[in-house]
Amino acid sequence: MRAPADIFPRAVEVVAVSDLARGIEWRPLIRDIDAVVHLAGIAHTGSGIAEEVYDRVNRAATAGLAAAAAGGRIQRLVFVSSIRAQTGPTCPHVLTEADPPLPTDAYGRSKLAAETAVRAANAPYTILRPALIYGPGVKGNLASLMRLAQSPWPLPFGALAGRRSLLARENLVAAIHFVLGARATAGETYVVADPEPLTLAEIVRALRAGEQRRPGLIPIPAMLIATPLKAIGRSDLWERLGCDSVVDPAKLIGAGWRPAIETRAGLAAMVQAASPRKSGTASRSTP
Repeated sequence: MRAPADIFPRAVEVVAVSDLARGIEWRPLIRDIDAVVHLAGIAHTGSGIAEEVYDRVNRAATAGLAAAAAGGRIQRLVFVSSIRAQTGPTCPHVLTEADPPLPTDAYGRSKLAAETAVRAANAPYTILRPALIYGPGVKGNLASLMRLAQSPWPLPFGALAGRRSLLARENLVAAIHFVLGARATAGETYVVADPEPLTLAEIVRALRAGEQRRPGLIPIPAMLIATPLKAIGRSDLWERLGCDSVVDPAKLIGAGWRPAIETRAGLAAMVQAASPRKSGTASRSTP
């Protein structure tokens, strides 16, 4: 993995591996290891990365790890996939594990292919498909929304009714810990999300509540936001702002997983961690 060794407890042995786009000899790295949690890969950046690069990093490297796990003493391989292996950025109905996987981009296809490789390797596995993850240091679309919420301006999202599922980082960690210790989760695939989806207005309220601010939301009709965005070719932005993407984690909850934090509290804590007011300085945090 690539991370500073001092971010882990002393009891954790940090081992560096080469670029995942190249072949990796996994067997020496997992020798005498009981469990592996695989989260590494190319994130859904939308930055024009070639599909074959997604495939090498997200599928081929995972397939190699799963094959090595099958030939070793691994008792559980937890593969952290993505909800994008199952769907596009929006979905008109509530998603469960029973829905057929229909990824819509190279990232999602590579994650789904990696899942297939994990199942085919015959190692004891559990696959998790997390929804959009938030927490301190968040990047991407949620970081942009948090910066927008931290601005002093009223926002025109008060009437948007589309709901989205999010997943607190603490809740993902709790899910990983749970499946590692639950024999009944072996060989299973789970979607993972905070139990309560929120509208964009509710997300902004939670973020601004974290700074002890009023919501500052204006109820502009959805059509007045959607129409101009579609007219300038930004239907993708409208999908992220106003459309549904709801994930039902009932299967994982039924197995015994319990979220560690409620969504609104988690969003408030995230913005508090990023706020310069927390440290009493005038410097700006970089998500």
